[in-house]
Formats: sequence, C-alpha cells, structure tokens
Amino acid sequence: MEFQWLQTFIVAAETTNFRQASEKLIISQPSVTVHIRLLEEYLGTKLFDRVNNRVTLTDAGKLFYQEAKQLVDQMEMSVKRVHAFSQGFHKNWTIAISPLMAETILPYILRTFMEKHPDVEMTIRVEESADIEQLVESGDVHLGISAINTKLKNIESICIYEDPILFVIPPDIYDEESGPPIDVMDVLQKEYIFTHHHPLFWTDLLTQLTKHVKHIRTMKVTQAHIVKRFIQEGLGVSFLPYSIVRRELLEGRLMQPYFDLFPLPTTSTYIMVKRKGALEQAFIELISQYYFG
Repeated sequence: MEFQWLQTFIVAAETTNFRQASEKLIISQPSVTVHIRLLEEYLGTKLFDRVNNRVTLTDAGKLFYQEAKQLVDQMEMSVKRVHAFSQGFHKNWTIAISPLMAETILPYILRTFMEKHPDVEMTIRVEESADIEQLVESGDVHLGISAINTKLKNIESICIYEDPILFVIPPDIYDEESGPPIDVMDVLQKEYIFTHHHPLFWTDLLTQLTKHVKHIRTMKVTQAHIVKRFIQEGLGVSFLPYSIVRRELLEGRLMQPYFDLFPLPTTSTYIMVKRKGALEQAFIELISQYYFG
C-alpha cells in the first residue's frame, strides 16, 4: 500500500468528487481513479459506491477513512521528527500559554530559553487559561502559564508575578499636559468600556462599576491585544494589567488617569507543571529572574 493512495483516498472521501480531488491534489482525474482502484484491490473491498458521476463512501470506506487519517497523520509526524533530529533537535517540548500572558512574557523568555537549549524543538500552544490546567494534567503539554491557579493536587503551581490592574484611556482625546484634569466619572459614562479580556476579575469589577457609575456602556472583547488596539484608536477605554500596557504607557500611546472611585484588583500569573524535569526547572528558573514591573 502506497502513501499516495492514502492521501488520494482521504481527499476523495472528503470531497466525494474525483474531479475536485484531482484539482486539490494537482494530479489528473484518471490518476485519482487508479489510486482508489489499487487501494480497493489491496484492501479487498469497495471503498466507494459509484452512480453515474457521483461517488459515496461505502460502510467500509467510512471505517477506513478514520484509519487512513491516523496512518497519514502518524507518517507526517514521524517525518517531522526525523527532520527535526537531522536539524539538531533532539527533544520536543511543548508549553501552553494564555493569550494574555503571550502579550507580556513570551518573546523575551522564549528567545533566551532557545539560545540556552538549541537542541530542543519547542511547540507553543496559545490556549485559554481555563483550559491550560487540563492540558498539563493530561500530559498534552509539559508546562503551562495561566492567569488561573490550578485546583488539582497533582499539579504544582508557582506564582511568578502579580499585576496591578490599571484604568487605561486613549491619549488623543485627553491632553494630559495642557488640558483640564481628567474626570474619570465622565470618561466612564461617555466611553465604551471593553470587558472580559481576563478570565477572573471582570465580574467583580463590573459590579463595582455599576455601583459607582451610572449609565455605563460595555463591549465584550475577549483578547487583550485587541483591546489595546481599540483604545489606541479611540474606540473606548478599559482596565488592563500593567505588564501588558507598560510599553504603551511609556511611549505615550496610552494614558493612565488617576482612578480613585474604588480600589482596583490585582491579578496573578502561574506556572503549572505535573512533572518537573530538567527543562521545566530551567524554564521556571529563567522566568523567575524576569522583572515584570
């Protein structure tokens, strides 16, 4: 059984059209027909029912489709591992990191870690914080970085930093130097407030806002980097962790007015590991040296 037969069968099964399969595979339609016929002869069973110009999977074809997908995926994974080994990578290592954390720590930490471990092929999975704990527990990733602490006893959790939440507004609307003092209450009543880009603090924060401010308008935007862009474009305001807006504040692309309506929360970031091997320990030590303030 040839690998090309499997690839042809999978595409033909997904399109149920040999002409479309040939176009996707960039081979002739007769070649598709030959590959399917040879595969059927090898397996000793029909994979497709043919009626006029239409084809449908037989029961055997539906069963073999799942098997063929696994065979092709395994082959591609094996080839990838051999290529990685030939390029000097001797170990695969996967981490999961939330979108919020990726905005803060990922580039610098990864660059430094890769320089110290050139034989490690890294895979980065950007996942929601609520899902990272389970990925670590199941062994799908070696290490997770999350905004939510673990509840599982068999996972070690390490708080790597705490982050104050800041009220952030666009600089183009308010002149901090020559304009009048910023009326936070007025801003909150006039501007859209972007919410739910952090998994923990928004429920309590919205309760406080509705208690202190009348007639707020909110817009749910679940990614912090999108919220930053929207604020810079003057579309609204929000409350964001200091670590992800530090550069924009320093460069004047965002503003932080004085906020005294009520105390703002602090968030934490956690590393989660189930088995602390040499790479996990090295990564934890590296990230523990980084200053997020």
